[in-house]
Formats: sequence, structure tokens, C-alpha cells
Amino acid sequence: MRPSCRRSLWPQWVRVAEAEVAATVASLPHDLQAQARTIPVTYHPVPSPALLADGWAPDLLGLFVGMPYADEGQAPFPRQIMLFLENLWEEAGWDETRYRQEVRKTYLHELGHYLGLSEEELEQRGLL
Repeated sequence: MRPSCRRSLWPQWVRVAEAEVAATVASLPHDLQAQARTIPVTYHPVPSPALLADGWAPDLLGLFVGMPYADEGQAPFPRQIMLFLENLWEEAGWDETRYRQEVRKTYLHELGHYLGLSEEELEQRGLL
């Protein structure tokens, strides 16, 4: 996709992703809603050069950074869930319905990390 086309679609990608994250949070059990609302979600086209230099794949869909919910203490980064919308859009095959599904799935996966779930626990709960 051409850079100019990506720039023109960016506001739409963000609006849809924000709406999907809000709907996902609203669908969670009440106690999880409260926890989910404590962590910001940030939206980026693709992983930054710094993330790539740290070894993350260029096609990364989402990432939780910071200390898990139950852990206290200082972390090198503030807690946040990062969603990489251009990668999610491509993963969805440029289909809005599938894009919404990918945003939801990726958000839930990263929220699971925030809540302290391991990859195995995420898989057991269907969040992989």
C-alpha cells in the first residue's frame, strides 16, 4: 500500500480500533472492565525502529509494555497496550470485519499479558 494511501486511511483505522476496544472492554466481566480501564491503549501504524532494534518483528500486531497489573514497582516504560494498526489491517486482508476481529483478539491478548497471564494461560483461555 502506498504511503499516501496509508496516511489517508489512518483516521479511519484509529476510529474503528478505538470503537472495537471500547466495545471489547464493555463486554468484559465487571471486575475485568475496571482493570482494563486502568491501562491506556496507544495506536501506531507499525512498530517503531526502537522496537525493531530490540528484536520485535516488523509485522507485530500488538504489544503490552510495563509491569503487569498485580506487580508494583518501577518499570522502564509506562504501562500501555500498543496496537499496530497497519499490521492489523494487513493481517485482516483489508477487510473491515476481519480488522475489527483482529483488533479485538490482539487487544484481549495484550490485556491478558497486562493481567499477568502467561502464553500458556492465554492459549487455555482462547486469547492466542
